[in-house]
Amino acid sequence: MPGNTLLKALTEAGLGSRRKMADAIKNGRVSVNGAVAENFRQPANLHTDRISLDGRPLKLEAEQVVYLMLNKPGGLLCTTSDERGRNTVLGILPEKYRRLRLYPVGRLDMDSTGLLILTNDGSLTYQLTHPKFEHEKEYLVQIEGALTSQEKQRLERGVKLEDGITAPALVKELRNSSPYNYSITIHEGKKRQVRRMFANLGYRVVALKRVRMGNLMLGNLEEGATRQLTVREIKALLNG
Repeated sequence: MPGNTLLKALTEAGLGSRRKMADAIKNGRVSVNGAVAENFRQPANLHTDRISLDGRPLKLEAEQVVYLMLNKPGGLLCTTSDERGRNTVLGILPEKYRRLRLYPVGRLDMDSTGLLILTNDGSLTYQLTHPKFEHEKEYLVQIEGALTSQEKQRLERGVKLEDGITAPALVKELRNSSPYNYSITIHEGKKRQVRRMFANLGYRVVALKRVRMGNLMLGNLEEGATRQLTVREIKALLNG
């Protein structure tokens, strides 16, 4: 589909995440109709403009827009490729999705499991990952030991990490969700944030599983399995 701006055109064509495409534009790697791109908002059209990346003309054809939920197993990277040859989430997708240049929305670290969205829709990616939209993310957590009431309150008020104080969170003790003994809901996306929050109090996170993003629940999707999101689920995500 046509894009209003260069950044939108590149992401909707499935060439990579908004961040990667923004970096390519910023570093002068993208040209439109023979001229180096000037900025992210430069007008561009997937069908009528000649767009090049690193000097190579790109044939930007509209692709089927796909929205997948994956129940991510442990041991996989949330990236499209890895220079060290480690396994990524793209490697376990059904074959019919691998040619669509999907990319993960947000990240789960290698050891974490649970709900991950993969798509080639740059608009959805932006809305779900930009801090200003404050989409909630809920995780199940297994720690060794038990939080005191004071420690639980500290997590809920915010703890000081090296990259800033975390926003208020919601922490619940779980009694029938073995092996997980707590759930925590946050709306930020700092790197390895939940693990670092508990580490700040002296607790090691043994297992971490994301079960909700916004209104979207992981449900009973089996680990390693995928399913396409429904129209209703997509609209709910976009409407926050």
